[in-house]
Amino acid sequence: MAVFRVDDDEITPFEATTFKAQGWKERDDLQRLLKKHIEVISPGTLIVAEEFNDWENSNRRIDLLGINKDANLVVIELKRTEHGGHMELQAIRYAAMISTLTFDRLVTIYGKYLGKSGGETDARAGLLEHLECDNPGEHKLGRDVKIVLASADFSPELRTAVTWLNERALDIRCVRMRPYVNNEQVLLDVETIIPIPEVADDQVRVREKKRKQTRSSTRDDTKYDLWVGTEYYSKLGKNRLIFHIVKAVLENGASPNEVKAAIIPHRRFMVIDGRVGAEQLIAEHGLPPKRWFCKRDQIFYVEGQTCMLSTQWGRTTTIESAQKLTAIVPDLKCHWAPHGSGTLPSGAPAPAASRPPART
Repeated sequence: MAVFRVDDDEITPFEATTFKAQGWKERDDLQRLLKKHIEVISPGTLIVAEEFNDWENSNRRIDLLGINKDANLVVIELKRTEHGGHMELQAIRYAAMISTLTFDRLVTIYGKYLGKSGGETDARAGLLEHLECDNPGEHKLGRDVKIVLASADFSPELRTAVTWLNERALDIRCVRMRPYVNNEQVLLDVETIIPIPEVADDQVRVREKKRKQTRSSTRDDTKYDLWVGTEYYSKLGKNRLIFHIVKAVLENGASPNEVKAAIIPHRRFMVIDGRVGAEQLIAEHGLPPKRWFCKRDQIFYVEGQTCMLSTQWGRTTTIESAQKLTAIVPDLKCHWAPHGSGTLPSGAPAPAASRPPART
């Protein structure tokens, strides 16, 4: 495959090169870059360890260890060669060796990785947020182990072996990374060659369907009724419940830092100095719009600061955060209860029969 530059009257091929010719090394260059941008070769993956070798009686090291959105571990092996060596055999060994990892063990592993990289250290919260759940019991960790092989190219023997293994229910992906040069700039052509894209798309659709079916059987869809003073909100989802409580406590004297301290985990409430619009927040901080309340009337401006709330909430974090938030302003008379529970929280006013419930 060739890569071309198109000008007004010309189509010019870029010059193919090799990682070796460019002086790139596997660990110092490829691995360093890809661990920060793993979506290039393994979308939806969170890296939890680098050069992982935390097992007895073996000096083997996994280049990068990750976990995908389905709670499956991902073994990622990298090569800069044109043939890939025996990386499929290495990866299969590694997959077998990590297949018995538990969630608690993974929290420890991820915590060490975060500590070395200088990132946040709340490993458990970070994993749960990536999996979009509150309880690791919602996923059976290690139910399957995925393998991603990334190299400048792969030998016919390796491709034949991987194809044969995939036909026998393993999940191995070969990603070819071909470098090109344009003057002094290095370009990287990244292509999944096994499975071929059409087959991979069909497999993704099947896995996504199974994932949604699993989620629907474990998802907590409880709705809540909320009383704030004389205001009454009916059938709120967990994120809307937290949003209205945050809004109420901020309007009644709570500071952004007090709110952030009450939110579990704290990263779900962002506080920025100055007045910043939604578009700027999303662009500068890389916030997925669907995961944040980012409409103009959903951003809070308090004490010269801009505050934004996450939309991602599970049952445990919702209840704990709601309890801590309402404790900040005890005179607020803020109460909530599951919708349809048939009970009125102590001190909550009965909703007016003639007034329809407030909705957002």
